Amino acid sequence: MSTLVNPSSLLVTGTIGIDTVETPSSRADRVLGGSASYFAAAASRLAPVRLVGVVGEDWPAHHRALLESLEGVDLRGLETRAGGKTFAWGGKYLVNMNDRETLFTELGVVAEAPPTVPAAFANSKLVFLGNTHPEVQLGLLKQVPQRTLAVADTMDLWINIAHDSLVALLGNIDGILLNDSEAMHLTGIRNAVSAGRRILAYGPQFVVVKKGEHGAVLVHRDGVAAVPAFPAEADMVVDPTGAGDTFAGGFMAHLARTGKTDFETMQTALSWGTVMASFTIAAFSLDGVARVTRAELESRYRDFARVARV
Repeated sequence: MSTLVNPSSLLVTGTIGIDTVETPSSRADRVLGGSASYFAAAASRLAPVRLVGVVGEDWPAHHRALLESLEGVDLRGLETRAGGKTFAWGGKYLVNMNDRETLFTELGVVAEAPPTVPAAFANSKLVFLGNTHPEVQLGLLKQVPQRTLAVADTMDLWINIAHDSLVALLGNIDGILLNDSEAMHLTGIRNAVSAGRRILAYGPQFVVVKKGEHGAVLVHRDGVAAVPAFPAEADMVVDPTGAGDTFAGGFMAHLARTGKTDFETMQTALSWGTVMASFTIAAFSLDGVARVTRAELESRYRDFARVARV
């Protein structure tokens, strides 16, 4: 892994939550979750990352300790809201480990006013807007005026209930990451490349369509690229929660550490995102990606690069 040389500052906003996850063979209660947590854990393995989020007074101390233990994660943008309750989510995965049922969602402080980007973070160059209401994403984006690249995540809910706001957001960002069902939902087009091209018409420079076990596709104004999924054995998949967020963390962190955002660099970033996600699914919560060593990351990246031919 190359030494960081003047990496571009990377900021992430999103949820920090308390997850309860059931799988066909195991269960994890009240573990650290949330899009910003997973993203930061993955990104920090490649580049420094600034986290902006909000938790309630009930947020467990050991969750904070876990984030604090991750070298390269700047938590000055993490707000603990007096009297508030931390976002909590519970889910149950079905036998195929691809489909899941949401058992409960407690929005807590996420339903209140969003956190504020600290003045010390306002000079961030790369911004990732984790999944939340597009108007909240746009409001946070405006607090980072010196950004050179802004990328967002979204979900079917916002396509359904905040379509116009999402379209407005797309006109103000450089890229968006979404899965294939969301891309089809937004555009009405099943083919990932064609759907990506339709989304480009809203304003972004690129779209990454995540296709789960079928890999990911980058639709860029300068070309199209794809990588396969990591070839994981069935017994490697312990908990798929957060795989998409850690994919985003690996993708964005590679751009940050290289200081480049061109099409060719993004092709390589797809593979780093895929490798990060492969560690995430091997354990509950952040454990898989938080514990991986640089040597293990490098080794798996080299193996995957041979498969992906990048």
